[in-house]
Amino acid sequence: MQFRHALTYDAAPDAVFAMLADPAFREKVCAAQDVVSADVRLTPSGDGFELEMDQVQHTAGLPAIARKITGDTTEVTLTESWSSSTHGTLDVVTPGKPTTASGTITLAATGTGTTETVELEITVKVPLVGGRLEGLMAENIKSHMDVEHTVGAAWLAGEK
Repeated sequence: MQFRHALTYDAAPDAVFAMLADPAFREKVCAAQDVVSADVRLTPSGDGFELEMDQVQHTAGLPAIARKITGDTTEVTLTESWSSSTHGTLDVVTPGKPTTASGTITLAATGTGTTETVELEITVKVPLVGGRLEGLMAENIKSHMDVEHTVGAAWLAGEK
Protein backbone atom coordinates (compact mmCIF):
# COMPACT_ATOMS: atom_id res chain seq x y z
CA MET A 1 0.00 0.00 0.00
CA GLN A 2 1.29 3.44 -0.89
CA PHE A 3 1.19 5.99 1.94
CA ARG A 4 1.86 9.72 1.72
CA HIS A 5 1.43 12.31 4.44
CA ALA A 6 2.60 15.93 4.45
CA LEU A 7 3.03 18.18 7.48
CA THR A 8 3.63 21.92 7.32
CA TYR A 9 5.68 23.87 9.85
CA ASP A 10 6.00 27.65 10.28
CA ALA A 11 9.80 27.50 10.29
CA ALA A 12 12.65 27.27 7.80
CA PRO A 13 13.85 23.80 6.71
CA ASP A 14 17.11 24.11 8.68
CA ALA A 15 15.12 24.73 11.91
CA VAL A 16 12.86 21.73 11.23
CA PHE A 17 15.88 19.55 10.48
CA ALA A 18 17.60 20.69 13.70
CA MET A 19 14.45 19.78 15.62
CA LEU A 20 14.24 16.32 14.01
CA ALA A 21 17.95 15.77 14.80
CA ASP A 22 17.48 16.55 18.50
CA PRO A 23 17.09 13.47 20.74
CA ALA A 24 15.19 15.56 23.33
CA PHE A 25 12.56 16.35 20.68
CA ARG A 26 12.23 12.66 19.77
CA GLU A 27 11.81 11.72 23.43
CA LYS A 28 9.16 14.43 23.90
CA VAL A 29 7.27 13.07 20.89
CA CYS A 30 7.35 9.54 22.34
CA ALA A 31 5.90 10.85 25.60
CA ALA A 32 3.14 12.66 23.71
CA GLN A 33 2.38 9.50 21.72
CA ASP A 34 1.88 7.68 25.04
CA VAL A 35 4.17 4.81 24.12
CA VAL A 36 4.81 2.22 26.83
CA SER A 37 8.57 2.67 26.45
CA ALA A 38 11.08 4.13 24.02
CA ASP A 39 14.81 3.91 23.49
CA VAL A 40 16.06 6.75 21.27
CA ARG A 41 19.55 6.58 19.75
CA LEU A 42 20.50 9.47 17.47
CA THR A 43 23.98 9.87 15.99
CA PRO A 44 25.19 12.70 13.71
CA SER A 45 26.47 11.36 10.39
CA GLY A 46 28.01 13.63 7.76
CA ASP A 47 25.43 16.27 6.84
CA GLY A 48 22.64 14.21 8.38
CA PHE A 49 22.05 11.78 11.20
CA GLU A 50 21.11 8.20 11.98
CA LEU A 51 18.15 7.56 14.27
CA GLU A 52 17.19 4.21 15.70
CA MET A 53 14.22 4.16 18.01
CA ASP A 54 12.79 1.08 19.68
CA GLN A 55 9.30 1.53 21.06
CA VAL A 56 6.67 -0.55 22.76
CA GLN A 57 3.28 0.80 21.72
CA HIS A 58 -0.22 0.19 23.09
CA THR A 59 -2.63 -1.56 20.73
CA ALA A 60 -5.83 -0.58 22.54
CA GLY A 61 -8.29 0.80 20.04
CA LEU A 62 -7.17 -1.48 17.24
CA PRO A 63 -9.76 -3.90 15.85
CA ALA A 64 -9.69 -7.43 17.27
CA ILE A 65 -8.22 -8.82 14.04
CA ALA A 66 -5.17 -6.57 14.42
CA ARG A 67 -4.78 -7.29 18.13
CA LYS A 68 -4.71 -11.03 17.36
CA ILE A 69 -1.47 -10.36 15.49
CA THR A 70 -0.01 -7.69 17.76
CA GLY A 71 -1.22 -8.56 21.25
CA ASP A 72 -1.88 -5.89 23.91
CA THR A 73 1.34 -4.10 22.98
CA THR A 74 3.65 -4.27 20.01
CA GLU A 75 7.33 -3.58 19.53
CA VAL A 76 8.28 -1.15 16.78
CA THR A 77 11.76 -0.31 15.51
CA LEU A 78 11.90 2.94 13.58
CA THR A 79 15.09 3.76 11.68
CA GLU A 80 15.75 7.08 9.94
CA SER A 81 18.87 7.73 7.91
CA TRP A 82 19.29 11.36 6.85
CA SER A 83 21.94 11.91 4.15
CA SER A 84 21.38 15.66 4.16
CA SER A 85 19.24 18.25 5.90
CA THR A 86 16.44 17.75 3.35
CA HIS A 87 16.33 14.01 2.62
CA GLY A 88 16.12 10.87 4.68
CA THR A 89 14.91 7.31 4.52
CA LEU A 90 12.53 5.71 6.98
CA ASP A 91 12.04 2.05 7.87
CA VAL A 92 9.44 0.83 10.34
CA VAL A 93 9.71 -2.79 11.43
CA THR A 94 7.67 -4.73 13.96
CA PRO A 95 9.99 -7.56 15.02
CA GLY A 96 8.34 -10.97 14.73
CA LYS A 97 5.30 -9.56 12.95
CA PRO A 98 4.52 -9.66 9.21
CA THR A 99 4.51 -5.86 8.82
CA THR A 100 6.95 -3.35 7.36
CA ALA A 101 6.93 0.21 6.08
CA SER A 102 9.80 1.75 4.10
CA GLY A 103 10.24 4.97 2.21
CA THR A 104 11.48 8.54 2.29
CA ILE A 105 11.18 11.75 4.27
CA THR A 106 11.81 15.09 2.59
CA LEU A 107 11.87 18.66 3.85
CA ALA A 108 11.10 21.43 1.38
CA ALA A 109 10.77 25.17 1.79
CA THR A 110 7.21 26.37 1.17
CA GLY A 111 6.78 30.12 1.41
CA THR A 112 8.10 31.06 4.85
CA GLY A 113 7.69 27.53 6.20
CA THR A 114 8.60 23.92 5.56
CA THR A 115 6.68 20.93 4.32
CA GLU A 116 7.78 17.55 5.63
CA THR A 117 6.59 14.76 3.33
CA VAL A 118 6.69 11.09 4.25
CA GLU A 119 6.12 8.53 1.49
CA LEU A 120 6.05 4.85 2.42
CA GLU A 121 5.31 1.45 1.02
CA ILE A 122 3.38 -0.38 3.75
CA THR A 123 3.25 -4.16 3.62
CA VAL A 124 1.36 -6.61 5.83
CA LYS A 125 1.89 -10.21 4.76
CA VAL A 126 -1.26 -11.86 6.09
CA PRO A 127 -3.47 -13.80 3.66
CA LEU A 128 -6.95 -12.40 2.98
CA VAL A 129 -6.80 -9.49 5.46
CA GLY A 130 -3.38 -7.99 4.64
CA GLY A 131 -4.88 -5.08 2.71
CA ARG A 132 -7.21 -4.16 5.57
CA LEU A 133 -4.33 -4.39 8.05
CA GLU A 134 -2.17 -2.18 5.80
CA GLY A 135 -4.91 0.46 6.01
CA LEU A 136 -4.93 0.20 9.80
CA MET A 137 -1.13 0.49 9.89
CA ALA A 138 -1.33 3.57 7.65
CA GLU A 139 -3.89 5.15 10.02
CA ASN A 140 -1.62 4.41 12.98
CA ILE A 141 1.43 5.93 11.26
CA LYS A 142 -0.59 9.01 10.29
CA SER A 143 -1.86 9.39 13.86
CA HIS A 144 1.69 9.18 15.26
CA MET A 145 2.90 11.70 12.66
CA ASP A 146 0.11 14.11 13.58
CA VAL A 147 1.13 13.93 17.25
CA GLU A 148 4.75 14.56 16.20
CA HIS A 149 3.56 17.57 14.20
CA THR A 150 1.69 19.01 17.20
CA VAL A 151 4.76 18.59 19.42
CA GLY A 152 6.98 19.95 16.62
CA ALA A 153 4.91 23.10 16.07
CA ALA A 154 5.08 23.84 19.80
CA TRP A 155 8.83 23.03 19.88
CA LEU A 156 9.54 25.42 17.01
CA ALA A 157 7.47 28.09 18.80
CA GLY A 158 9.82 27.78 21.78
CA GLU A 159 8.06 25.15 23.95
CA LYS A 160 10.98 22.81 24.47
